[in-house]
Amino acid sequence: MLRASERLAELGLTLPAVAAPLAAYLPAVRSGDLVFTSGQLPTVAGQLVATGKLGAGLTAEEGAACARTAVLNALAAVAAEAGGVDEIDRIVKIVVFVAGTPDFTGQPQVGNGASELLGQVFGDAGRHARSAVGVASLPLDAPVEVELVARVRPTPSVQLV
Repeated sequence: MLRASERLAELGLTLPAVAAPLAAYLPAVRSGDLVFTSGQLPTVAGQLVATGKLGAGLTAEEGAACARTAVLNALAAVAAEAGGVDEIDRIVKIVVFVAGTPDFTGQPQVGNGASELLGQVFGDAGRHARSAVGVASLPLDAPVEVELVARVRPTPSVQLV
């Protein structure tokens, strides 16, 4: 069975550096065996890959590609807290925020960009609960923002002698 890092390599993907926060928050926080990410935008090297709204110049397919990029950023934040992507044991839940026109209803298809990638990387452990929510706008005019909750392997306890 391939590890997550090996599956990413097979897909020709590498985890980016953790995106710097835009305000007063952390990219991810670990609580026990769970890591919660802050909202991650579809950025590559600090630049949004697209801007605007779904249904007004951006298609659901373009939104799905943005969700895929954003979830890679979320995985990078989780991996930084967990000690590497191979320490991620299960994807528990994702939330996909989609900036769209009032008549855009393709949020589930946009969210599939993130969900399908997680399945490719983690197999059954990548299957997760999900919400895909339409919103009026997102930071920096991003079309998509993704939050992720993952279960990670426990940190080995230190034995004092």
